[in-house]
Amino acid sequence: MRQFAARLLTNFGARKQSGARNLFAKSNMPASKLVLSIDQGTSSTRVILFDAKANVRHIHQIEVEQINQHPGWCQMDPVAIMSSVNACANAITVPEGATVAAVGITNQRETTVVWDKKSGLPLADAVVWLDNRTRETVAKLVGKTPSNNKNHFQRICGLPIATYFSAVKLRWLIDNEPAVQEAHADGRLMFGTVDSWLIYNLTGGVDGGIHVTDVTNASRTMLMNLSTLQWDKEIIEFFGFENVHLPEIKKSSDVFGIIKSGPFAGVPISGCLGDQQAALLGQRCIHPGDLKNTYGTGCFMLFNTGNEAVVPPSEYGLLTTVAYQLPDEPPKYALEGSIAIAGAAVRWLRDNLGIIQNAAEVGELASRVEDTGGVYFVTAFSGLYAPYWRDDARGCIIGLTQYTNKSHICRATLESVCWQTKEIVEMINKSSSTPLKRLKVDGGLTASDLCMQLQADLLGIPVERPSMAETTAFGAAIAAGLGVGAWNRQELFEGDDFGEVKVFESVIEEEERNKRFLLWKKAVEKSFVSA
Repeated sequence: MRQFAARLLTNFGARKQSGARNLFAKSNMPASKLVLSIDQGTSSTRVILFDAKANVRHIHQIEVEQINQHPGWCQMDPVAIMSSVNACANAITVPEGATVAAVGITNQRETTVVWDKKSGLPLADAVVWLDNRTRETVAKLVGKTPSNNKNHFQRICGLPIATYFSAVKLRWLIDNEPAVQEAHADGRLMFGTVDSWLIYNLTGGVDGGIHVTDVTNASRTMLMNLSTLQWDKEIIEFFGFENVHLPEIKKSSDVFGIIKSGPFAGVPISGCLGDQQAALLGQRCIHPGDLKNTYGTGCFMLFNTGNEAVVPPSEYGLLTTVAYQLPDEPPKYALEGSIAIAGAAVRWLRDNLGIIQNAAEVGELASRVEDTGGVYFVTAFSGLYAPYWRDDARGCIIGLTQYTNKSHICRATLESVCWQTKEIVEMINKSSSTPLKRLKVDGGLTASDLCMQLQADLLGIPVERPSMAETTAFGAAIAAGLGVGAWNRQELFEGDDFGEVKVFESVIEEEERNKRFLLWKKAVEKSFVSA
């Protein structure tokens, strides 16, 4: 089994697979310097070939399995993650006359991978970002701080001690997994987020693989100092990670290593960002005050704060994070509001309740009713993130009557994401001198016109959806293209030929919006297990 796993981890390009979409064949655009983007997410892996105008030339996607052994747990097989990347990359056909100049990687953040320095193989399943098995670990760590406060290190790393972040998950693995404990004691324990795991394997694995990450992913571990952009000694000692092999931290746009084998052997990996930061870059939100919201497995809003790492009052529930760092530039920072469950709730309707057959059906059913019939769905499957940060919250559906049908529940599912987004917008407005006037959106749920109209209605500001849906993957491609000088910065960020934007305007009155928002707040209160 271990030999089979090793083959999977190093086999980047063994054979072609069917099912890829070759969009270049349908285009009259000339071949040019293209960038391959690897988008490894919680629900699926996609590999996409882009040109500098954000045109998708070829794409292949594979759904990846999540393992849920206990309530609140969510893990993934690191070998299966790597295998999905291999399979998607193998299915890509490069147009005749084109050159793949670089590879960019974007990934689910905070998901924690541990592997053996000697064998290069995983020591345990990856603990996914939304997993909340670490509630007791969080309580112990908070009690260990001099201030007995979950925000004790926020001044350094921008993050509270919470189940969400990688350092807490790594502490749990060391404390609870014998193989991890043994490797830690022997000095063999390697740690990384998904980007580090992918780059390590793509560049050779145990045979010379490079152990590296970028500033955006490092900023989600709780272990990086936002000022120095290096691992923070004080926090490392607090968590007891002095004997853990941590990856080297680099800019988001830099040469991380060279792919060792397969059809893309010799191509540099020159871009790397966490998925939410990649979406910010892909939406070209490069100016202070720019804002985007990504509706994926979870939902994440990033507000560009420029060169300043703003740490807002803890009651706002916002996180301070690195937005990106491009060549020859200082890092750019962002405020983030995080929602644990968005598209994952749609998947739950499909896989657990069976009331829909596919994701698109949720919008179709929701559109059959004019409202939710008084139903509110608080999707706190993994607790609630911003602005509450309550790991004791549990999912609940309230307001059910004999009139309620599956269409009302589907509509309440979409509204849940929109209400939580409204709460984050309120917190960002409190942190900013100028109220937000529009919201740029991307991600799977934005394909639903109904969901985006609901979002505009519940926010009371326009919602803007680009025609090019793959903004996360394109953000990684931008970083990679700039990292090797293959693409022109000015054309990327100042050009206006990146497709049309559809704008959704609010069509409800403020009084109605506010009345329904109060009912949402009451529903949230009912999700709290602890008073």
